[in-house]
Amino acid sequence: MKRIALAAALSLFAASALAAPVTYKLDPTHTDVIAQWSHFGFSNPSAHFGQADGTLVYDADDVAASSVEVTLPLSGLNAFVPDLTKHLLAADFFDADQFPTATFKSTGVEPAGEGKLKVSGDLTIKGVTKPVVLDVTLNKAGVHPMAKHEAIGFDATTTIKRSDFGVDAYVPNVSDEVKLRITTEAAAAE
Repeated sequence: MKRIALAAALSLFAASALAAPVTYKLDPTHTDVIAQWSHFGFSNPSAHFGQADGTLVYDADDVAASSVEVTLPLSGLNAFVPDLTKHLLAADFFDADQFPTATFKSTGVEPAGEGKLKVSGDLTIKGVTKPVVLDVTLNKAGVHPMAKHEAIGFDATTTIKRSDFGVDAYVPNVSDEVKLRITTEAAAAE
């Protein structure tokens, strides 16, 4: 009887440990934010925002208890065309000397189907904060095969209007709407 009671207690403890929210640290080498826009209708250039720093808390049993907070140093911006990268960092666009980071802080997370989430939050660019909603897909959660630690990965998309953030040079010829695609991998915080 004592063994059965002990086994039951251990299984309840293990289940509650698995159900607890887990805090993860973003892996900047496996996180990329990609912005894409129309250039006079002729092309759809993109820029990558690397060097992301942040944390996410994920609760698989109660996704509403999940959250994310990310800082993107604009020093990590790369359009892979040196003159375009330099122009994007200039006062016409991000004014990175005065506003060196962009940030996102979630205000709510809700389930949106199997492996899908809606993450609402405040996006701050160039000192202006606006609400956005990310459509998120959980790619995988589990033990990372190389690093041997708990890891999680997500992809997300949204569309924003750059004029909402004062990054409106050349609108409408250079599209006001910017598609954002995000991929991230994070390791459980120790």
